[in-house]
Amino acid sequence: MLGNFSYHNPTKLYFGENALDFLNEELKNYGKNVQLIYGGGSVKKTGIYDSVVAILKENGKEIFDDGGVMPNPTVEKLREGVRIARENKIDLLLAVGGGSCCDYAKAVSVSVHCDEDPWEKYYIRFEEPDCEIVPVGCILTMAGTGSEMNGGAVITNHGQKLKIGHVFSDDVMPKFSILNPKFTFSLPKRQMVSGIYDIFNHICEQYFSGDDDNTSDYLSEALMKSVIHSSYRAIEDPEDYEARSNIMWTATWALNTLISRGKTTDWMVHMLGQAVGAYTDATHGMTLAAVSLPYYRHILPYGLKKFVRFAEEVWGVCPDGRSDEEIASLGLERMEQWMKDIGVTMNITDLGASEEMIEGIADATIILDGGYKVLSRDEVVAILKESL
Repeated sequence: MLGNFSYHNPTKLYFGENALDFLNEELKNYGKNVQLIYGGGSVKKTGIYDSVVAILKENGKEIFDDGGVMPNPTVEKLREGVRIARENKIDLLLAVGGGSCCDYAKAVSVSVHCDEDPWEKYYIRFEEPDCEIVPVGCILTMAGTGSEMNGGAVITNHGQKLKIGHVFSDDVMPKFSILNPKFTFSLPKRQMVSGIYDIFNHICEQYFSGDDDNTSDYLSEALMKSVIHSSYRAIEDPEDYEARSNIMWTATWALNTLISRGKTTDWMVHMLGQAVGAYTDATHGMTLAAVSLPYYRHILPYGLKKFVRFAEEVWGVCPDGRSDEEIASLGLERMEQWMKDIGVTMNITDLGASEEMIEGIADATIILDGGYKVLSRDEVVAILKESL
């Protein structure tokens, strides 16, 4: 492994069917006022909300509801959450939901005691918090983002047509996260497969960089194979606990910074997908799926060695009698077939994008330099057009 790095993850995880019981233990560490963050109401229909509220009341907590967190949390919602936290002197932000709720909670946590506009400070200037941070806890109901064990917080500004993620320092990571795979059983299939592809692409974003013999790449290959195997089982039986638990655990390890150690990492699929999302408000995992193959086919010649390895180690492509280019291309073909099998969206047109939006989406795409090819704006436009 090349380079020097540090690794520290402060989030404590509770995993399994009885994981929620440990909320009692964690609540002793925080003050009385809890801001209960959740989405559109599914947690109430499933009974998870009532279970959490009961535990909070048993522990003498004052509950301040903050519902209605949308799949792509907006800057307006962020400001609303900050207002609730300030008015009620919140001691703990408890997110009950998927990655959007966790992301939103972290964005609120760094903004409550900040005198500046959080969008400008954290998402335009990319500054780090220099104020008190309100602690965050997560109770996960959807697997995919890995937000339960990282410092990432993605916020959308529809007025500026920007969707931007800020990966904050260790102090902003959730203090604890509760992962019960059964809480994911009620997800609609589209949300489940969107999360599955999000997991897979998180791994790809870290895998497709560097040329050295890196332990992180071996870990990534194992995680990708686990996702592929479990995805088929979960689609056949959404209540296959073993499959859903493996998907949930893989999601966490795909983006808790472990497999990025010793890597430069790419993240251009996310930059493209988030720009599409800013214009369409489409589901995050689906925007990634829609732009992935055109992007990977574009950069394949520049990272040919890794794409050959990807084909052989992840997709089982036999190299006999084939050129490196043929092996690498066949790997992407098998990836494409898997994507179709699980039912992700394969183009941005189906997500609401049009050719007239391409120039604007290209302008909203942040160019990163950690992968095998630093894209020009013309290349971004070409990839987006291939994604239509």
